[in-house]
Amino acid sequence: MPVRYFLILMILLLPAISEAQLTAPGANAVRYTSYPTEPTVKDPIFIYCNASGSQKGSLTASSPEGTGPFNFTWFQWSDITKNFSTLLKTDNGVLTTSLNDLDQGGYKVVISGGFDTSFVGWIFLDKPFSSAALQNRTCDYVALKGQAATDTFYYNNPANGLPVKLPDGISFLWSSDPASTIPYPDLLLNPQTFDPPLVDVTYNLQVSDSFGCISESSFFYQSIHVKADFTADPYTGSAPLVVTFTDKSIRASKYKWEFGDTTTSKVANPDPHTYFIPGEYSVKLTVESDLHCIDSLRLDRNIVVDPSELNIPNVFSPNGDGINDVFFVESKSLKMLSVEIFSSSGFKVHSFYGTEGLLNGWKGWDGNINSTSVKASPGVYFYVIKAKGWDNINYNGKEYRGFLYLYR
Repeated sequence: MPVRYFLILMILLLPAISEAQLTAPGANAVRYTSYPTEPTVKDPIFIYCNASGSQKGSLTASSPEGTGPFNFTWFQWSDITKNFSTLLKTDNGVLTTSLNDLDQGGYKVVISGGFDTSFVGWIFLDKPFSSAALQNRTCDYVALKGQAATDTFYYNNPANGLPVKLPDGISFLWSSDPASTIPYPDLLLNPQTFDPPLVDVTYNLQVSDSFGCISESSFFYQSIHVKADFTADPYTGSAPLVVTFTDKSIRASKYKWEFGDTTTSKVANPDPHTYFIPGEYSVKLTVESDLHCIDSLRLDRNIVVDPSELNIPNVFSPNGDGINDVFFVESKSLKMLSVEIFSSSGFKVHSFYGTEGLLNGWKGWDGNINSTSVKASPGVYFYVIKAKGWDNINYNGKEYRGFLYLYR
């Protein structure tokens, strides 16, 4: 191999060989120096995460290329003399040597006794700072206050003693448990949410730097917020429609129900509400907490009371087969119903009259004469029906007089 290529290969391998000889057990990250006056020198910088505040560093130097033994002499950087002038210890005739319980700073080990060289390493004890607190709150929002910072580290250029800043970065992330809305949790250090939590939460701020060291701070937040919520059952039906409203509000102490028909209530769970007039009704609930926080909710769909309706069949077969056994007037939202049925000779065989709630008592004509056990003969019968809807529509014209066919 030509000499120049051998020299190039050795130059390329030298940093790897040198780096391998100085280690820092337990370090969380490794960076390398960048000296403006000596760009080819890359001394290792060992970062220890110091969350506890009691972390110390450690350095271990090994014999170059595994040969030896050698003599190892350790020095520490002095800001007074601007060089590695503070003697720490010497280990003679060994293959490896270590320094433990080290404060942050620069260290140099000189190896002699058959292979003369030296290694330089820097140790930094990294402790990012975080602080999470409540900045402000109202009934409508929660504002968080965060602080985030990282340590600033300087190593020194051995050639001139000047400090060089170690590049670092910082990031943060807000979260809560249980999870709640935090706008832009990794962009805003002081976020504000208008979707405040309805349950008590713990807000947490995590701060990290480019070395992977983390600091966390949290605080407990007791919710004051109120939310109006309720359900309705049923949503639709014939008049009179009885609807049950069930409160599901959070942290409410005062209530105002508006049922959409000019009536109101101020109890948490009002008595079932009856809608008499066909139409659509928008229901709203407004609640207030003990701390005077107010919220309201309008039902996402209207209560619909069906318009009045009357449908008259013209045939039935009361033969006990379970199919069309009863003559029954299908109706909706009727306030009054009168039914009279006559034989072809004019004899009344069935009658019913009912208003409002009594309408539900009519089960239709079963084919027996005047509710006796005597069965009406098959044939043609005549009916006269009158009705009035809750929407004040009258059903009493000639279209409600007609013929009915009874088959057995």
